[in-house]
Amino acid sequence: MSQVDTSSDFDVAIIGGGPAGLAAALTLGRACRHVLLCDAGIPRNAVATHIHNFVTRDGTPPSEFRAIGRAQLAPYTTVELRDAHVESIGGTRDDFEVQTSSGTVRARRVILCTGMLDEELALPGFSEAWGHSIFQCPYCHGWEVRGRRWGYLALDLDALQHGFATLLRSWTEDVVVFTNASLDVPSEIRDALQRSGVQLESRPVARLVVAGERLTHVELADGERVACEILYAHPPQRHVEVVQRLELALDGLGYVQVDPMTRQTSTPGLYAAGDLTTRAQGAIFAAATGAQAAAMVNHDLGASAPPR
Repeated sequence: MSQVDTSSDFDVAIIGGGPAGLAAALTLGRACRHVLLCDAGIPRNAVATHIHNFVTRDGTPPSEFRAIGRAQLAPYTTVELRDAHVESIGGTRDDFEVQTSSGTVRARRVILCTGMLDEELALPGFSEAWGHSIFQCPYCHGWEVRGRRWGYLALDLDALQHGFATLLRSWTEDVVVFTNASLDVPSEIRDALQRSGVQLESRPVARLVVAGERLTHVELADGERVACEILYAHPPQRHVEVVQRLELALDGLGYVQVDPMTRQTSTPGLYAAGDLTTRAQGAIFAAATGAQAAAMVNHDLGASAPPR
């Protein structure tokens, strides 16, 4: 085990250097807090070519976004950024021990900004098109492909019950829902889809036909091919290992449960922001909750001791 570097104690350790982590570090840096930002360098949106729906940064490549965020942290001398993987988090409020690939440090508070890991579906063609013509969020990726033939691969009834398929009609009039013969769609949902002009295809899906990275058709088990240029899907997600080992309270969907105001988790002194706390995921949402968590952490620290 790495030796504890007692000369490198921090007010706050932020785990994850995406939009949530960068926003949290900026907020705390401007509050004169001694902050460590750990970034393992494997962004969740690595396959995406651009970040969208982020005011002033619409269309920015993810790598450029992170580079800008890092550069804007440079003037804040109390913020330290390490390209390091966090291996474990132990201890308690006011005395957390964070073991990283570059050493072990102590921090009074911790903010988790680790995002989620997407589990690609075991469907031929899925991995080739994921992030290129298979997306999760139309607000992030809909404008550039508006008006084309869209599909939605429904893995459960939840999104259908909440109108996700009919929402897609904001961007295109041509939408088909594929249930892969795995869902018993209630008549009221079928009727709602029909009224909205959304086609329902219940036959099993055999594979996705992809040319390079571009989806062209969804091939059904009987051999019929349904034209489809863009597919939306919400594959399962899991937490990174360091979060799993913390055994935090989770909500009904498996995301880290936080107080909606303070962003504190079930462990006192441990906060969370960004995609690991919600299925409503997007760069601007993550950044907003990162700033919120940081402000609440600063308030909490200020109630017990002045900045270092």
